[in-house]
Amino acid sequence: MTLRAIQTTNAPAAVASYSQAIDTGQLVFLAGQVGLDPQTGELVPGGIEAEAERALRNLMAVLAAAGLSMSDVVKTTCFLADINDFAAFNGVYSKFVGDPPPARSTFAVAALPRGARVEIEAIATRS
Repeated sequence: MTLRAIQTTNAPAAVASYSQAIDTGQLVFLAGQVGLDPQTGELVPGGIEAEAERALRNLMAVLAAAGLSMSDVVKTTCFLADINDFAAFNGVYSKFVGDPPPARSTFAVAALPRGARVEIEAIATRS
């Protein structure tokens, strides 16, 4: 199997030793994205909704760099710094996924990088 790193300047650059995504040919594994503005490298203001939207737009940018879209996503894993943000997060998330929505796991975690409120990772497939 050949692995190909996916990289785009339309999403925040990796800040450690990881790729924005890895393409296996059939599956694309996307690293977690938080609500960082790719231009400034700062978290977007506006709370959980704004961060969730930016994180999803960052995922979409990485997907586009791989020649894919949200309709190709089969699984997401979502991490919330506060489980009480679940309803607000879900309201934003549901606007970005199609029907049927991808399988999803959502966890509350003790903390996220850069003080983010949400992080989302995904797995996409080539049809």
